[in-house]
Amino acid sequence: MRPSRFSSLSHRGSYDGGMRILVVEDQPKMARLLDRALAEHGHTVQVATTGEDAVAFASMAAYDAVLLDVMLPDTDGFSVCRRLRRREVWTPVLMLTARNAVHDRVAGLDAGADDYLAKPFSLEELLARLRAVVRRGATERPTVLEVGDLTLDPATRRVHRAGHEIDLSTRETALLEVFMRHCDQVLTRDQLLDRVWDCSYESRSNVVDVYVRYLREKVDRPFGRSSLTTVRGLGYRLSAKDP
Repeated sequence: MRPSRFSSLSHRGSYDGGMRILVVEDQPKMARLLDRALAEHGHTVQVATTGEDAVAFASMAAYDAVLLDVMLPDTDGFSVCRRLRRREVWTPVLMLTARNAVHDRVAGLDAGADDYLAKPFSLEELLARLRAVVRRGATERPTVLEVGDLTLDPATRRVHRAGHEIDLSTRETALLEVFMRHCDQVLTRDQLLDRVWDCSYESRSNVVDVYVRYLREKVDRPFGRSSLTTVRGLGYRLSAKDP
């Protein structure tokens, strides 16, 4: 494997805390590199080389995270991720792939992945993404989320209000899901950035405010609602009932 494919693998960084990680990678050289690099940082690694093995391992044992390559010999990572979610395995999934097209990233997120990292990548970025997805946790996801007359199906990413389907982008859906899982709670911009955007976004960015405005235009105003409110000086809150 050339260094440009996965830089800094030989770097011995500081101990990042012991996590149990399932690495799903069919290329022996890359699997060994990932295994060695993660082990050097104090993590316990199990390697699966096929999609079938990945589903079996993740269903039988508890992991803190899954590193899931898209290209596998028997299936693809998108299908593996969907199968895990259908089995109610909510372990955070970080997808790894040489593909970098937008539609591939969207497909991974729609399949239930928590984040997406394109090759080549550095070890430092991989570890940062791992910490981020593990920090968000593996909260059990109900079949359908409901807040008042607003519903979201995490499996299909379909959103309805008062019986009408609402067309949302992948990022808008992810943001709405966070609000619905924390109904009536005030969420800061930093909390929303951490849960919906990756570590390349900086907290001073106004991306959260922009996407909250998008959501209001689609899930509130057409229905005469004001359920998504600004809490001055703190952040935003989705209420089950209009204030």
